[in-house]
Amino acid sequence: MPPPADGKAGAGRTPTALLALGTLIGLILAATSLFGSPRRSASSPAASAPPAADAVASVNGVPLSRAEFVRALEAMGRDRREPVGPDERRRILDRLVDEELLLQRGIELGLVRRDAKVRNDLVAAVIETAVGDASSSEPSSEEVAAFYRDNAWFFAAPGRMRARDVFVKVSPGDDETAARRRADEIAARLREGEDPAAVARAGDEPSAPLPDAMLPPAKLVEYLGPTVSRGALALSPGQVADPARASDGFHVVLVVERDQGDVPPLDEVESLVRSEVRRRRGEQSLRTYVDGLRAKADVRVAGDLP
Repeated sequence: MPPPADGKAGAGRTPTALLALGTLIGLILAATSLFGSPRRSASSPAASAPPAADAVASVNGVPLSRAEFVRALEAMGRDRREPVGPDERRRILDRLVDEELLLQRGIELGLVRRDAKVRNDLVAAVIETAVGDASSSEPSSEEVAAFYRDNAWFFAAPGRMRARDVFVKVSPGDDETAARRRADEIAARLREGEDPAAVARAGDEPSAPLPDAMLPPAKLVEYLGPTVSRGALALSPGQVADPARASDGFHVVLVVERDQGDVPPLDEVESLVRSEVRRRRGEQSLRTYVDGLRAKADVRVAGDLP
């Protein structure tokens, strides 16, 4: 996969961002005084050479493209009625030069590695570039149909479940050890096939008893909470979930009955299928991109990981 295109770097600049850069410059210059002045190399051939034909300026040998400058002009022109005059054009160019200087200084200071936000933003931008084309291009009807045929289960309506819940209360300040031991004993009795009604008498009364009815996942979450429900929804009828801690105590859930839900026809979920095709394309594109970077990199891993 080709590396990210540099031409997209300035696409999102707006007049507001360019004007706000003046404030940022003051902050950065104050900070850089702690580390020393940026290194200049005016005598080097790259720094003294005139800008290339497709550039409006160069900063320490780095060209500022005409396309980038035109995008900034167009962005400012959209917010005003009068044409952008020569003085304003020069101010826009100065802002682009200042931004490039700050970028180069940030790289010199190692902010890409030391600043977590800068690092995360850069990684996110590279990911967006790597998956952009794959995740934005529209899949063909044949591709959508084939994907749906192989993954129809993924688009099934949520199934319903009937379950029994045995609750063990934990009051504020209580030692959880005894409550957890009771919950483990209840789970063991249910797994041995003991009558759920008899086992339930070993538990406590929950604030919201689970109805003896077929419930969709969303309704199950209302009664049991997301953590307890997640464990129950992964089980088949007859299975017992491990005791799960909720805010008020432990829940032990026995799945009595469940159905998987109906699979809708393609024409009812086509937009969802297309979105999923694009998402998985992007995932695969990113995996291929990172694998390519790994293949060219010298990665060495310590033998004694902590």
